[in-house]
Amino acid sequence: MLRIIRAALLVLALAPAGAFANTGVAFVHGTGKQTNALADYWTSAFVNSVRQGLPNTANFVVVNCDFTQYMWDSRAAGCLAGQLHSFVTTRNITDLVIITHSNGGNVMRWILSNPTYDSRYPTIIQRTRWVNALAASSAGTPLADAVISGNVFEAALGWLLGYQSDAVRQQQVSWMAYYNANNLLGTSGRPTLPRGFWNVVGTDVSSAPWSTQAYCAGYTQSVGLEFTQNWLASCSDGFLNCTSQRAAGTLWFNDVNRTGGRFLNHNQSRRDCFGLDVILRNDL
Repeated sequence: MLRIIRAALLVLALAPAGAFANTGVAFVHGTGKQTNALADYWTSAFVNSVRQGLPNTANFVVVNCDFTQYMWDSRAAGCLAGQLHSFVTTRNITDLVIITHSNGGNVMRWILSNPTYDSRYPTIIQRTRWVNALAASSAGTPLADAVISGNVFEAALGWLLGYQSDAVRQQQVSWMAYYNANNLLGTSGRPTLPRGFWNVVGTDVSSAPWSTQAYCAGYTQSVGLEFTQNWLASCSDGFLNCTSQRAAGTLWFNDVNRTGGRFLNHNQSRRDCFGLDVILRNDL
């Protein structure tokens, strides 16, 4: 209910006199260098389902940037700012909902936390309703520490870990603690973000061959994420501890509370699994 009230007030504030807000949605991928995130990261089924919640279903953008870089890098935050700014200005979007996944939440939080860093940031912030952060790596992950230390994970998780890139280095737990304390807003003890940052948290991984949950978005990925849970707490999505996913902003919901008791592992939280796409569609 609080989210609905805030959205209504924001839409009224953003709308020009005598006009309704023009709503759009942006999909911001996680770690990796993407050139076709629609096909390779989100899938058309997920994006097309979510955007059906828009008054104008053409008002969407799927971002493609190099998120193997540090979040502030021109190829990361600079690229994201360029694509978001172009989208909201060319289509006159006054009410932007941003859907991020994993490290995409950190890049987005950099923009929200540092409005004077880039001349495009204030326009993006002003036109943003809120960010829906799917499995955000707000406090980093022990897996990043393990990768940087030289541990080797299964090849099936190459898309997830990105190996020893700057983005993975950035997501080491101690490094994210430093950034959260000095460069980013929204975590405990820090000023709040200028726009809502609402977390969807994956709490476990199901990989048993008899479990129907394990097959959504790929059984091999579910098995791999079950393996990486050995480095994590019992409450995790196979890549991130729940505490990291909840570290910035506000909890929207834990997976099982809105998916009929089913878990969203780190791969499934960017796909049309267990009604997640419908939840995000209705949120628009």
